[in-house]
Amino acid sequence: MTSREAPAEPSAPAEAPRGGGRDGVPRLSRETALGLERVSVRRYGADGYGDVEDQVAREEPLEIRIAGDSVAVTMRTPGHDAELVLGFLLAEGIVRSPGEVGGIAHCGRPGESGNVMEVTSAPGRVIEWEPTGPTRRATLTTSACGVCGRRNIDDLLARVGELEDDARFSAQWLRGLTRELSPRQANFASSGGVHAAALWDASRQLYVVREDVGRHNAVDKVVGRAALDGHWPVAGAALVVSGRTSFEIVQKAAVARIPLVVGVSAPSSLAIACARRAKMTLIGFARGERFNVYAGEQRISELGP
Repeated sequence: MTSREAPAEPSAPAEAPRGGGRDGVPRLSRETALGLERVSVRRYGADGYGDVEDQVAREEPLEIRIAGDSVAVTMRTPGHDAELVLGFLLAEGIVRSPGEVGGIAHCGRPGESGNVMEVTSAPGRVIEWEPTGPTRRATLTTSACGVCGRRNIDDLLARVGELEDDARFSAQWLRGLTRELSPRQANFASSGGVHAAALWDASRQLYVVREDVGRHNAVDKVVGRAALDGHWPVAGAALVVSGRTSFEIVQKAAVARIPLVVGVSAPSSLAIACARRAKMTLIGFARGERFNVYAGEQRISELGP
């Protein structure tokens, strides 16, 4: 992927994927530091206890507005908010393409961060959405929420259709994905309290890594980053998530037209059903040399790019 002019203003400049330094320690960017908070804790051990400072992941509400109307409130880790908003709007079908969005900015003074994001339409376009319709998250969305019900698979396929992508992935390459992700989880290394999502592009290069207290938020940030850079749909790519794979994660990948989803832990039954019906490839328990293929095994080969 090569960057192009974004249709909306990101909350921070695009970042190259970051790994550890020569000492293997993840480097903390401004956005990473924004997602952490220092707290005082009493730590117990075999020899007693002591009072120390610890770092924990921040969790704050983010309200998404379109033309002043509230669309949703989600709990997230602050940072990369514009990516999160655009990824969310695309996944929910509130916008069908990044080109419908003219701008995404925090409410308040220019350059000021906060917990309310305002979305504006692109010139000559109007984002049409129904405030009381099925896509609206009318109540507070927690960092663990998801969409349930097999009817949602029918709704998803009616909206985006089955995936037609002949990309293939070698088993040898897949075995190294989670090893590459681990040293790039700077917030997790500091707090142990966030999920990560990463996107590898069609050329098998790591494109972006994002972290958040909500696994679905981390995916929205990754997809939103690609969309802001003009890469839509995200054909031939691989999405890797640090934990379990739920229906909502597969749904977001299907909307972005990502053919492969890899999870470090187990997929849910609805995630598997969705991946199979959408003609996607779904991998779980990707740890070390082993992984399980739950759907789309035809895309996996021992040899390949």
